[in-house]
Amino acid sequence: MKQDAQLALAVHLPDDETFESYTGNTNLTVLKILRDFVSQLRFSHTHKTQNSTQPDLIETVNSFYLFGLSGAGKSHLLHAASNYADSLGKTSLCLPMSEIIEMPVEVLEGLEQIDLICVDDIQLIRGNMVWQQAIFDLFNRVKEQGKQILIAGTNSVQDLSLELPDLKSRLSWGYVEQLKQLTDDEKMAVVARRARQRGLNIQPDVIKYLLNHFSRDTTALIQYLDTLDKLSIREQRKITIPFIKEALANS
Repeated sequence: MKQDAQLALAVHLPDDETFESYTGNTNLTVLKILRDFVSQLRFSHTHKTQNSTQPDLIETVNSFYLFGLSGAGKSHLLHAASNYADSLGKTSLCLPMSEIIEMPVEVLEGLEQIDLICVDDIQLIRGNMVWQQAIFDLFNRVKEQGKQILIAGTNSVQDLSLELPDLKSRLSWGYVEQLKQLTDDEKMAVVARRARQRGLNIQPDVIKYLLNHFSRDTTALIQYLDTLDKLSIREQRKITIPFIKEALANS
């Protein structure tokens, strides 16, 4: 059972979700910290003397907790971190909790040998003590092996409402960074980029209409775009505002 379940963990990552393709300037600082974390850089804590600044302590940080509301780009950045690790010759694996929570927790056994483990939507294990204990144990094994773990959730550690205190403590050990919501212009740029990747020519006013009349959530906007793409192909029509009104009339 464990071997079969672990084979199912081989998630195909979208190769277009990289640090470079993350849109906008709102979260640039978080991007740099996360990129440096994956690079396994050793950050120096320094103290200043009268004549110079000398390294005082050098340490390696093994964990990173990334949180933010839906649509901020958490999954994109987990995929970007994994793709970047691959480019550095490291092994990596993304674990979307939405897909693996129904699997036996034994799928996590041995994963501490992987250089970078990314766990998405950690908030989904709220109320599930079996999975909370399993993630806690994985966290400890990753640290013991000197590997890295990157975890994403919708809430801060304090507001996750996890029932296992030790897991909440572990999530606070390393870097804890919040992704801010994208601006409307950045959201429009995300949709425009996804449209170009699909070979779609959508005017900015059409994207703005989607934003103003259907959703301001980036994930939802991409889902609307995917739906419109399929419908436009089926009906052999361009994606225009009148087409959107007809196609999404019941949304």
